[in-house]
Amino acid sequence: MVLLAASIISKSGKALVSRQYVDMSRIRIEGLLATFPKLVGIGKQHTYVETDSVRYVYQPMESLYLLLVTNKQSNILEDRETLQLLSKIVPEYVPSLDEEGICRMAFELIFAFDEVISLGHKENVTIAQVKQYVEMESHEERLHKRIMESKINDTKDHMKRKANEIEKSKIERGRSDKGNFVPSMPSMGSSRFDISDTNSSMGGGMKINSSGFGPSVDADIFKPKARVTSTAVPSKGGMQLGKSTKTNQFLESLRAEGEVIVEDVAPGPVRSEAAIAPIYSDPIMVGVEEKLVVVLRKDGGLENLEVQGNMSLVVQKEEHAFIRVQVESGANKLFNFKTHPNIDKNLYSDKNILGLKDPSRPFPTGNPLGILRWRMQNKQESLVPLNSMIPGIHYWSGPSR
Repeated sequence: MVLLAASIISKSGKALVSRQYVDMSRIRIEGLLATFPKLVGIGKQHTYVETDSVRYVYQPMESLYLLLVTNKQSNILEDRETLQLLSKIVPEYVPSLDEEGICRMAFELIFAFDEVISLGHKENVTIAQVKQYVEMESHEERLHKRIMESKINDTKDHMKRKANEIEKSKIERGRSDKGNFVPSMPSMGSSRFDISDTNSSMGGGMKINSSGFGPSVDADIFKPKARVTSTAVPSKGGMQLGKSTKTNQFLESLRAEGEVIVEDVAPGPVRSEAAIAPIYSDPIMVGVEEKLVVVLRKDGGLENLEVQGNMSLVVQKEEHAFIRVQVESGANKLFNFKTHPNIDKNLYSDKNILGLKDPSRPFPTGNPLGILRWRMQNKQESLVPLNSMIPGIHYWSGPSR
């Protein structure tokens, strides 16, 4: 027996599932399957039909055909046994024998056909064995899946424990920040205990006498106490209250003369210098900052010269924000000037006036705004400002320098 193909086709010859067991082109198998419905006679009880080259062994299955394509030298009895086994296997995987059900379970049917037929010859297997082989269950695979599931569950439990620990630590830190101590109530019965304040800033101690269920509390603890902020008082010297009056009178006299006095502020928490914002006293301030970077070679000569400048404007109140700034730039052929995007460039290039494009809009208040930038980069040694102050700059390199 040499089985060429096992197929399931419709009454019109449409191939739904076909498994070839010899080298055969798609056009060849489609032609053989399309020819079969024309060869089947109406009202005949035969289960096979032959052509010049192949034999069709078939069995009707409702509106479909289960078809085996073999060569003419194959054993018809073995072909019938194979066909009967396949006819019992197909309903196991496709409960509804229609085109949609066959196409949905196409790969499962092909796997089952391969377990029954190998290289065109029938295998000695049963339906139960075919189902077991197709399921491809593996003890090692199941064990591996269980191990992976247990690892995933352990990881989830570990994450939950860590989250609970973090939450508990946050709660404990919050409790510790509320106070240094929380006095606990005594047990019922006759008892006496003293509680003394360990924090000097709270002042005064506290004494509670308890007898039975009627504790009595000293009334002194409800009186306001002076707050103590120092741990030890020096024996000599220190701050005298009389000096503050004289100092205030002296400051008032300076203010009357027109001096600007900035009083000392009580020391607070230590902060970095970057966090302290600058204090602007004038209603309108213009700041100019210029940086010079000169790179000189070891053996003399100029490597690079770069000048960068920035002009910033600070307006304190909105009533002073509708302004324009007149500048005098002079002859600066080597410099490149660039204004802020909101500054009117035409007004600056024609009249050297810095103003907003929209005169009805005010300048922003409270923060410095860079309104003009300039930059110059050159390699002329005559432009180095050090040459005008120092006749010559020399550098000697040696092991000790």
